[in-house]
Amino acid sequence: MRTRAIATMAPLALLLAAILVAGHAHAEHLIVSVSNHRVTVTPNYSGEELVLFGSIERESDAPLPPAGYDLVVTVSGPPVDMVTRRKERWFGIWVNADSRQFLQVPAYLAAFANRPLDRIAAPDILRRQQLGLHNVLLTQRVGSDYADVVPSDPFRRAFIRLRSEHGLYRENTSAVTFLTPTLFRASIPLPAEVPTGTYTIDIKLLADGTLIAKTDTAFEIVKVGFEQFVATAARQHGMVYGVATALMALTAGWMASIVFRRD
Repeated sequence: MRTRAIATMAPLALLLAAILVAGHAHAEHLIVSVSNHRVTVTPNYSGEELVLFGSIERESDAPLPPAGYDLVVTVSGPPVDMVTRRKERWFGIWVNADSRQFLQVPAYLAAFANRPLDRIAAPDILRRQQLGLHNVLLTQRVGSDYADVVPSDPFRRAFIRLRSEHGLYRENTSAVTFLTPTLFRASIPLPAEVPTGTYTIDIKLLADGTLIAKTDTAFEIVKVGFEQFVATAARQHGMVYGVATALMALTAGWMASIVFRRD
């Protein structure tokens, strides 16, 4: 009887332990807000910096992690298709030797953290959670297949480098600041070349190299004024826009010929 009682209680003890572990794993919740959910682009737009504020809500009896919390913020812009080309010099002329198409990748991609990523989690966890520029999935057309490739792939590295040179891909491991053990802020710079569309902010909280909470928010970038009118006309009335543009070019050329005409 005693043996049977112990055998019956063992699964109950395991179940209770699992519930306690699960309860501890979800003891933290993230509450975030961004300083501006709608960025307007005007003719004199030269870039902007948004600020993400947030707090870590904890259960009253949940202890703080011994090494504190870590936070990784990933901002990704509207998906677009792009091509990266590799050039070679043939007979003194630079020509396109090969290319790789990137499918529905973020036009803007930024990863921000409170300290270097390799000190936050192990490489396999960084890859699994897509933390950092080199761990975000970038789908490519490789022959007849569609897949992401290893971070050391030359086309992938060249693609990230070219986007980074324009400020559209960036990684900053000191952009997240903890004001208190549970209050944080992060700066999100937006360059002048940033495209319009909807942007997602993905926030992941880690402790001791393990993901313990995550949330997300969003903002949008829109054009206003004359630029918005031109963009809308080009998108919705392509034929009329093309004819009007051609007439404006012809008119400008005719007027220039009159002004600079030599007698």
